[in-house]
Amino acid sequence: MATIIDGKKVATEVLSECAAEISELKANGITPGLAVVLVGEDPASQVYVNSKVRKCAELGIHSEKIVLSKEATQKEVLETVERLNADPAIHGILVQSPPPPQIDEEAIVRAIDPAKDVDGFHPENVAKLILEDQTGFVPCTTAGCMRLLESAGVGTAGAEAVVVGRSMIVGKPMALLLMARGSDATVTVAHSRTKDLAEVCRRADILVAAVGIPEFIRADFVKEGATVIDVGINRVEDAGAKRGYRLCGDVAYDEVAGKAGAITPVPGGVGPMTIALLMKNTIKAARAIG
Repeated sequence: MATIIDGKKVATEVLSECAAEISELKANGITPGLAVVLVGEDPASQVYVNSKVRKCAELGIHSEKIVLSKEATQKEVLETVERLNADPAIHGILVQSPPPPQIDEEAIVRAIDPAKDVDGFHPENVAKLILEDQTGFVPCTTAGCMRLLESAGVGTAGAEAVVVGRSMIVGKPMALLLMARGSDATVTVAHSRTKDLAEVCRRADILVAAVGIPEFIRADFVKEGATVIDVGINRVEDAGAKRGYRLCGDVAYDEVAGKAGAITPVPGGVGPMTIALLMKNTIKAARAIG
């Protein structure tokens, strides 16, 4: 049976580091500030935003939650971002994804000051990730995955890594981090059009699933003893569950756990790390901006 990589435990360690860094900044007259903008009333987005605001309060980070109506215009969202860019009390800005269909999300991301782009999605921060420039912001989920590998003692140097998924949020930045100097993995990025996907995945010493399909990665995709990082979080109808649904990842956990050497559970794996690394990025922004 695979070793379970406990994301809650590692996230607690990261948040403890954050608390110490915040105390140091406050001693120097700097209180880190994070603004979270929510456009519309998507229930999942509301949960995510509220959890971020709560974590800020627990750590002593100043937070501003801005809720715009689902009918908000592109101009209104851009004006909100411009105001936050100019606000010296705000060091990090996050516009919760996905916005309503009338909003051009890419234009909103580009409007955020790169020095306050704690999600790491602005083109300037993407370029810095490619260039291995440490002054940029790394997307929180992928940074969290790397920290989980480190905490589990999984060596990446010379390892064969397969990332299933090619999004700008997880797949592409994950590949870049794994192949970067210091990580030194040999990386394959696979996706829905990859031929013989199961065979490609079976090459992996480290398999990262970020495809967005419930329980897509089965046991026959996994090499004996491989480390499996499950980035997915999916809500699946389940009449037997109290809420009528259950949460699962992109990996068929029960069957893969019997074959993998180490695996992240869902929930309780990558998820807690995303918010913890958002706090880290906010502190980094506060330290740089002052």
